[in-house]
Amino acid sequence: MHARVIRYLNEVVRSGSIRAASEKLHVAPSAISRQIKALEDELGTPVFNRGSRDLTLTSAGELLLVHVRQTLREESRTRAQIEDLKGLRRGSVSLAIMSGLAGNIVPRSLIAFRKANPRAELKVKLLPTDEAILDSVASGDADFGIGFDFPERFGMRVMSTALAQLGAIMSASHPLSQRSSVRLSECLDFPLILADETLVIRPYLDRAIAQLRGHPQVMMETNSIEIMRSMAIGSEGITFLTKFDVERELQNDTLKYVPVQELIEHSQRLMVVRSERYPNALANVYFEGLQNILTKS
Repeated sequence: MHARVIRYLNEVVRSGSIRAASEKLHVAPSAISRQIKALEDELGTPVFNRGSRDLTLTSAGELLLVHVRQTLREESRTRAQIEDLKGLRRGSVSLAIMSGLAGNIVPRSLIAFRKANPRAELKVKLLPTDEAILDSVASGDADFGIGFDFPERFGMRVMSTALAQLGAIMSASHPLSQRSSVRLSECLDFPLILADETLVIRPYLDRAIAQLRGHPQVMMETNSIEIMRSMAIGSEGITFLTKFDVERELQNDTLKYVPVQELIEHSQRLMVVRSERYPNALANVYFEGLQNILTKS
């Protein structure tokens, strides 16, 4: 239906008469009547009961009004999103992420986005578990959730995935740092900095280590990837992370990533998810930039 007749119909219902709607819209009553009559002819049924003094909707008119008001809400929402994109209003982007992503790809993507959208407000929450991140997205607190190996969840849409290979992470001066690959048994000759049971990395490691005869020297167990990175930089300890977790440290050569032969087949998926609700226009712009970074990483 045309936008004009939708507005006419909505205002007639709100005002209670064609004359009152005419005064509100600054449109001649005859013009409103013609539009509504043409709509009724197209539908093949009356929209209003005209037998009484008050103008009331027919059953068909009641059904039509639901569509009309939904259409007007959709139009209002779309206009608001376009205004956000044009930079005429201040918008916001909110993320819920795993802590390990706070020092690398996510900040880089946010910096690039903020430069291009200087009026945007950014909100980032570090959450400890998959469920906490998905809950934040589902409730609308976050536009996107970013993390590894999210479980399937009703109402959640996977926007992007990128494979991330677990490897041995060690300082640039570590005895194994110049190797093209290592065996897990060689890593066990050094103290290990392990993800604890709350992180999705741990099951991969436990299965691989269980197949070895040696016993690991565990220096530390933690749910903080930031601590894992720092401990690896400042000691001979080895931790196990993906390149996404240590992107900045690899660039400044404070850490080295060495593939582990037993973990080659164990890839994690870096995932970006959002709910099926209506997307935030500025958040979609942010996602486009993040996707470009992930593609190049």
